[in-house]
Amino acid sequence: MTTSADSSGKKPGPPQRQGAKRAPAGAAVLREDVTDAIRAAVFAELAAVGYARMSIEGIARRAGVGKTAVYRRWRSKLHLVLDLVSALAVQGLPAPDTGSLEGDLRLLYEVTSRALRHPVASQVIPDLQAEAARNPEIAEALQKALREGQHGVASGIVQAAVARGELSEGVDEDLALDLISGPLYWRAVVVRAPLPAGYLGSLATATGAALRGL
Repeated sequence: MTTSADSSGKKPGPPQRQGAKRAPAGAAVLREDVTDAIRAAVFAELAAVGYARMSIEGIARRAGVGKTAVYRRWRSKLHLVLDLVSALAVQGLPAPDTGSLEGDLRLLYEVTSRALRHPVASQVIPDLQAEAARNPEIAEALQKALREGQHGVASGIVQAAVARGELSEGVDEDLALDLISGPLYWRAVVVRAPLPAGYLGSLATATGAALRGL
């Protein structure tokens, strides 16, 4: 059986499947393991040298990749750090559900305390805060991370306590969130003092009493 040619003299090619899509020429597939290695290297580099001295070269060296691998994913170290901070906000903290206000507060404090004591976090958070005072983009990303992370969980604790009748419906939620989040953050991040035995339980009890007085 012969195949007819079109008006240009060329034979038609094989029929294309309906809905089939062709990958763009030269499209690059970003390996997830390389992306994870770069993200881990950023945290380690931040803890080691701080944001101001951190460089794409240092990140790439620590991750065991070339600089091109980093630039294919992020335009600059600022965008890289902003992406990581935003990712932390999405991950957030687990929402406590112990059935009581003090129990929820105690669990929140235990999880938060462990996170703040992590060697990388204890170095990275203060450095990013200092940088936020000079860089509005980092400041905005940190505020978003706090709102969607710690404050989001704390808000859930307050709302659950209101629903159980442990707190009044007219409680000032903004003040309540400050009372919940402030003391531990002050002690662990600002003052950087060790937490004595029983401190988290006492803090949960004191915070619960303060919230009921609002």
